[in-house]
Amino acid sequence: MRNITCCFTTLVFLLTFIGVNAQNSASKGKLTDANDALTHLTPEYKVPHEVMSPTKIKEVTDRVLLFLEANSPARLINKESKVVISDYSKIDQNVVIEPASFRLTSYEWGVTYTGMLLTALVTGDERYKKYVSDRFVFLGEIAPYFEKLSREGGIDGQMEKVVHPKALDDAGAICASMIKAQMGGMIFNGKPMIDRYMNYIMNKNYRLADGTFARNVPFKNTVWLDDMYMSIPAIVNMGKMTGDKKYYDEAIKQVTQFAERMFVKEKGLYRHGWVEGMTEHPAFHWGRANGWAILAKLEVLDALPENYPGREKVLELFRAHVRGLASLQSGDGFWHQLLDKNDSYLETSCTAIYTYCIAHAVNMGWIDPLAYGPIAVLGWNAVSIKVNSDGEVEGTCVGTGMEFNPQFYYYRPAHKYAAHGYGPVLLAGAEMIRLVQTMEAKH
Repeated sequence: MRNITCCFTTLVFLLTFIGVNAQNSASKGKLTDANDALTHLTPEYKVPHEVMSPTKIKEVTDRVLLFLEANSPARLINKESKVVISDYSKIDQNVVIEPASFRLTSYEWGVTYTGMLLTALVTGDERYKKYVSDRFVFLGEIAPYFEKLSREGGIDGQMEKVVHPKALDDAGAICASMIKAQMGGMIFNGKPMIDRYMNYIMNKNYRLADGTFARNVPFKNTVWLDDMYMSIPAIVNMGKMTGDKKYYDEAIKQVTQFAERMFVKEKGLYRHGWVEGMTEHPAFHWGRANGWAILAKLEVLDALPENYPGREKVLELFRAHVRGLASLQSGDGFWHQLLDKNDSYLETSCTAIYTYCIAHAVNMGWIDPLAYGPIAVLGWNAVSIKVNSDGEVEGTCVGTGMEFNPQFYYYRPAHKYAAHGYGPVLLAGAEMIRLVQTMEAKH
């Protein structure tokens, strides 16, 4: 923590020094190379060049909260009459979760729920926790009715993923958030949902011969980097909640086996896809997929006991990944859609994920605060300008499949209603508040 204080004290001093000297030089009149005043010219930064206060950071996350409260209601309606259904015994095939800007049961919203829980913990603002509680209580109450109804025919698509998950995207991220909510003392009918999700993850999802999670799209036996986050955090947090070491061991195995196929050591980055039948493996380092990978490792490090066998290997992989990412941060604090392609666009969701992971690692003492604290500050400052006055997160790449050519990634659209951006912004904001509070407390 002492190093964190030094890092931020130095950063604040430098920012102040630059500003004061620029003002002093300007007051002396003409700036020339001869009087050495040019070195004190004020840069025209595109993003804030400061260590934001906790209050200022929370202003950003509060805008996000208010926007999401209004645009992701927890209500049922009759899809034909549009009448709100509050008596759940009347649920039938025409009843659906009220359509809104975002879905309540998607993997993106699993990340959002986790971000809300962390922000509530760090800030003490119960509105964030209430957002999660309202929706988890709602899902827990209606799930038994939809499960029964599903035996008679089709049901609402969102609830189909809850009662009959068929992919890691359906199960992993939201399961992890529910486990965290239960460990945090939230009361809702979560056990049946968590048990279904975990049964799918552990026993039903397709795997390679060595047990690595895989898909058969776009090719047979394809490993998707995204699936690290869609599986591992739920598994390792299940271990933390139950004390059953089989979950810890499975999480470590998955991290290790993904890395063996996907991690490109010379770059410190992961490839997005790996196909068992290919003799060569092109490496397209997609920003958000690398975000899912580092976020999954962070979850493992948080959940595992300090000296658990295999944890040190995960920490080594995490640090190597941080080094690779840090070397590619843009001058404005963002990371690129394809990380090592500077002519690909600057993308918000991966920038927020990396900011969160780096700030958290600094706070936990896993990485050098002098080297990485400023990277987290710059990353947050970049993210903050992408949250508009309405609380919408701009510049997030939409959902993305996998291909083996750069054009596919370069031209994926970015949109403010891409749900992938909201949880990462909340995570990054909460962790930056914690980082700044730690610094302030040491002054």
